[in-house]
Amino acid sequence: MLLSLIGYDPVGAWTKTADTADELLTWKNPAGITWINVECLDNPGTINRLAEVFRIHPLTVEDILDTEQRPKTEEFDDYLFITFKAANPSSGLEFEHMSMVITDDTVLTFQEKPGDYFDGVRKRILNNAGRIRRTGVDYLAYSIIDAVVDEYFIILDSLGSDIEEFEDRAVDEKDKNFIQDIQKVKQNLLKVRRVIWPLRESLSLLMHLDSRRVGGEMEPFLKDLYDHIIQAAETVETYRELVAGILEVNLSASSNQLNRVMKVLTIISTLFIPLTFIVGVYGMNFRFMPELEHRLAYPIIWGLMVIIALGMIIFFRRRKWL
Repeated sequence: MLLSLIGYDPVGAWTKTADTADELLTWKNPAGITWINVECLDNPGTINRLAEVFRIHPLTVEDILDTEQRPKTEEFDDYLFITFKAANPSSGLEFEHMSMVITDDTVLTFQEKPGDYFDGVRKRILNNAGRIRRTGVDYLAYSIIDAVVDEYFIILDSLGSDIEEFEDRAVDEKDKNFIQDIQKVKQNLLKVRRVIWPLRESLSLLMHLDSRRVGGEMEPFLKDLYDHIIQAAETVETYRELVAGILEVNLSASSNQLNRVMKVLTIISTLFIPLTFIVGVYGMNFRFMPELEHRLAYPIIWGLMVIIALGMIIFFRRRKWL
């Protein structure tokens, strides 16, 4: 478990790492804002120690440790609790459980897996870029969630590129892996949808929450963040419709190919029906068949069969069946 801390105020900022919660808390900023980040949830003792210091309810601790917890927003007397799913940049389309506890002067974030997801937010704090050093914990919490939502759009852009390729592959009769590959994309879209939609509900609750930890000046920022998550949700639905349409195109192309094959086989079968009849008649081996004794019977029968076959082919072409 890696523990890190960033303390800042309008004058300055610093960052520290530690092995224990007590060691880290000695660097807490008493006059400004403190951001404590916990990477990995493999040491419940450390999390319980932080919960003790910041008076975090045991039910909230359970939600922090429950990696299957659905994204939600809850307000308690001493803090505001938000949980959501973050994209893991190093593992493709994998999401991990993240929790955030917002007190009056501290933001605690808990990551399921190690990784630096908020490097941009840290740089803005340390370099005094933007307004983050001049604002409170609510803006820091907004910046963290906004960084997570930005990762969603990177994933959606990648999925959009994959879907564009499938539009060309849908009519490729030689592509044997099409169904398997597009099913994978369809499953990935469902995975992203399960992450985005609950966060949309959670942000909607946060926007309408009457809490002293979310100032009125945050309303336009939260609204912008909510608009972004709505856009991401709509993009997911658009992609799902596109995938459904591509599957329909592929099904139509496969049906057309099957129809062409069946059409050829049907014509071939139809051509052989009268020929089979003639061959069957002269293959009955009756003793008294007048044509059997004729010297030109064999070539005549062959000529008759060729004429019948050509006549049927001409008929099919005139009817545009060929």
